[in-house]
Amino acid sequence: MDPQHSHSTLVLGGARSGKSRFAEQLATDSGLERHYVATGRAFDDEMVARIAQHKTDRGEGWTTHEEPLDLVGTLARIDGAGRVALVDCLTLWLTNLMMAERDIAAESVRLMAALPGLTARVIFVSNEVGLGIVPENRMAREFRDHAGRLHQNIAASVADVYFIAAGLPLKLKG
Repeated sequence: MDPQHSHSTLVLGGARSGKSRFAEQLATDSGLERHYVATGRAFDDEMVARIAQHKTDRGEGWTTHEEPLDLVGTLARIDGAGRVALVDCLTLWLTNLMMAERDIAAESVRLMAALPGLTARVIFVSNEVGLGIVPENRMAREFRDHAGRLHQNIAASVADVYFIAAGLPLKLKG
């Protein structure tokens, strides 16, 4: 298969930019069977409430897969023609990998190697974290660097890339 996953998309944006809503609309408009891969973890009451609100906002018609670490395995399990998998979000996945002291470079390579073989359309959502000031601590700088590299790799491998600001999409590729 072509190294570019010709029917997949990356949606980038800042916090509360509207990127998840935009990605959900792309998935809904596809007419495909919808799968939501949630990478977030509920460590406190505020996050429990955020996750519940996301589910409510998303509405009916989604099969949800909660997976904080094994993104590649989850995508493989739900893969299939006629399906769309919305991964929300890559930056939470990276955070989970860092906290679990996983080899992020190896996990990223694993994801990039799996992507061309998937028949499902995949829509990745991620926070653009490289537009601000240089973080003051090492872990935050490493996170920003991992996210930047992953975004570049995903963007090179998918057909469409959008940047969302104030709820407005700017198409960067495709």
